[in-house]
Amino acid sequence: MYKVLTLNKIAKPGLAELERFSEYSDKEASPDAIILRSYAMHDMELPESLAAVARAGAGVNNIPIDKCTERGIVVFNTPGANANAVKELVIAGLMLTSRKIWQGINWAQGLKGQDDVPALVEKGKAAFGGNEITGKTLGIVGVGGAIGTLVANAAVALGMKVIGYDPYISDKARGVLSPEVQIAELDAVFAESNFITLHVPYNSGTKHIVNAETLKACKQGAVILNFARGELVNDADIKAALSGGKIGFYITDFPNGELLGVDNVITVPHLGASTEEAEENCAVMAAVQLKDYLEKGVIVNSVNFPTMAEREPVKSDKRLCVAYNAEAEQDVLAGVKDILAKKGCEFTLDSAVKGKAGYALVYVSGGDSSALDGAVKQLPGVLSARVI
Repeated sequence: MYKVLTLNKIAKPGLAELERFSEYSDKEASPDAIILRSYAMHDMELPESLAAVARAGAGVNNIPIDKCTERGIVVFNTPGANANAVKELVIAGLMLTSRKIWQGINWAQGLKGQDDVPALVEKGKAAFGGNEITGKTLGIVGVGGAIGTLVANAAVALGMKVIGYDPYISDKARGVLSPEVQIAELDAVFAESNFITLHVPYNSGTKHIVNAETLKACKQGAVILNFARGELVNDADIKAALSGGKIGFYITDFPNGELLGVDNVITVPHLGASTEEAEENCAVMAAVQLKDYLEKGVIVNSVNFPTMAEREPVKSDKRLCVAYNAEAEQDVLAGVKDILAKKGCEFTLDSAVKGKAGYALVYVSGGDSSALDGAVKQLPGVLSARVI
């Protein structure tokens, strides 16, 4: 049985999957793997035994990816597992910012204790008039992702015109999108949309993608929806655009001290994936990915190592899993083959590279396969090696 450290409360269906192949605990000192949600790992000392980390969610900002890669630790996430939950909250955000629902609710609550509340409601409701979203234009930054595609199709079904930007959109995503969705450049999305929703990961290229320049290009009174990552929006710039009336509303799932109490800012307490269904989906998906990697060497949905499917059918006594520096790929693979040949082993080797990291899954039969991982670990460029 493998050992898994749980750093957050994991949904019961996910724990049931862990039980199939591991002993799990929130106090495990020498884990083979870690499963977590929002726990911040950056100041954590990574155990020598650690082979994999699985985040039950899409974002991995709380995980030290570079440190894990240097150690040959495979980091997984669960893209798409919470997509429907986020999509539904985005649709709610469209309603909240078009109809002044939340302002009206707060005002109505303030009528408690007054006489003839129905009459006061009829007299005061005019202050909370809004607009319908049917016929309006929704711009989606990141339309090709799991959430972006769901939001796009839902908006089309609600009668909206949808334009989307995504430089990495796949043929698969295009096939899922409604044919009514128009793919456009980023400038056009900001310039032509009544509502702009963000569905991209946070990195150096997307930091403050909503800023003074992009906000200036927006339609007067446009609405910005951010259910992706807080850092995608420059807080000072959005506040200035709101104050000047250029932007009508900003709704974000990532409150901070700069945004609380600001007029026309709706701060949602990070509820995007906070549904029972999403938490269960993410937990199960994370646990299954750990199981497949630990037991078979298979990699699916890793953020730092390449995808590696299982070769079928292949008969083997053992499997050798090797993580290596991509720059040293030729020397590493040649060294692995040489070691196996000297040990008289028959083998089938599959390898792939993602960015700076490479991974090889080797099916080994016969010969002297003892201490294989130890021998391979001595090769320059090898980050980690294990035999299963």
